[in-house]
Amino acid sequence: MQPHLARTRAALIVAALLLAAVPGAAAGLAEADSAAPDRGAPYIETQLFFGTERPDGGPAVTDAEFMAFVDTEVTPAFPDGLTVQIGRGQWRDVGGAIEKEPSYELILLYPVGRAAASDRRIEEIRRAYEKAFGQEAVARVDERARVDF
Repeated sequence: MQPHLARTRAALIVAALLLAAVPGAAAGLAEADSAAPDRGAPYIETQLFFGTERPDGGPAVTDAEFMAFVDTEVTPAFPDGLTVQIGRGQWRDVGGAIEKEPSYELILLYPVGRAAASDRRIEEIRRAYEKAFGQEAVARVDERARVDF
């Protein structure tokens, strides 16, 4: 057996023994999940990750350029609200190089019932950014959420 598989198997056995040795431990874990309030409405949370370095070597996207993009491309499509966070991103480009760059995370929340229309708008935003700033990609993550305002 490979060493990492043996360690994984041993860890699982120890965890099972601990759960068996502590009465109600497994039930306590299930209770913790059910203790979360069932509050809010079903929403989708979409995170978009925008890099700022240009593959062609041109000047990086500035804060002013990015916020102007948000004002003209994102806000009209999602007028109910959004969040922008500044970050540091890293990814492997199409040439295989590791790229590290300042980045922006855009967070959108929208009701599940508007998912189809929102999906179309989000894809338009991604394509518009790629075109406007010469980007290879804009990463996207979607998750279901319960939201209460």
